[in-house]
Amino acid sequence: MDNPLLEIVDLHISAEDGTKILNGVSLVINEGEVHALMGPNGCGKSTLAASLLGSPEYFVEKGKIKFKGDDITSLDSSERGKKGMFLAFQYPQEFPGVSVLNFLRQTVEARTSKEISILNLRKQMLAWMDKLDMDSAFADRYLNEGFSGGEKQRNEILQMALLEPDFAVLDETDSGLDIDALQIVATGVNEIMKSRPHLGVLTITHYQRLLDHLKPSHVHILVEGKIIDSGGFELVEKLDTEGYEAWL
Repeated sequence: MDNPLLEIVDLHISAEDGTKILNGVSLVINEGEVHALMGPNGCGKSTLAASLLGSPEYFVEKGKIKFKGDDITSLDSSERGKKGMFLAFQYPQEFPGVSVLNFLRQTVEARTSKEISILNLRKQMLAWMDKLDMDSAFADRYLNEGFSGGEKQRNEILQMALLEPDFAVLDETDSGLDIDALQIVATGVNEIMKSRPHLGVLTITHYQRLLDHLKPSHVHILVEGKIIDSGGFELVEKLDTEGYEAWL
């Protein structure tokens, strides 16, 4: 029997200025499933990602978001994070003065409500940094300061590995990555999924190349704030050959 992890029910979202962005999105992601959300620029993909994690920039006009059976629509970002939700940002923020190690210690402690040994965390970090082909010196660098696009995205996947979420949103994680960096990031995500078989993933992308590695079981096409088609990997191949014109 399927175990619904995330349920989005008739979600209508508007921006701070009242502009309607999502117009009735419904979606169910079960434990262990990988879903891909694709759509043209400006269709609401990143708005959905931010809304799932409780961004204050967006307002729920109607509908609800349920996580592990609980209605989380009114919870803020930190509460959703504690429940086991994670968002890998397309453009991660820089945090001058805060090292990657210290940021992760604070984040893991906030997620688990337990103190964590800095020595154990460093050991775990170094093991994952090796898998992600990251220089161990990054542990002591200020978070994302002076990082390349590929380094920022690898660091997002490092956070995902150490936070051990139950559900992760990858918001255009492949954006701006060359083929080698993309392979490393995709391998990292697959390693995490192997170690956490109940993890649910929603990956948001424009391109087939990341999906070739992640092999989503479900693919959804979002246009003008609505999911207008859902299916399997064949939708990715259709998009690759016909473009979004096939749905417009």
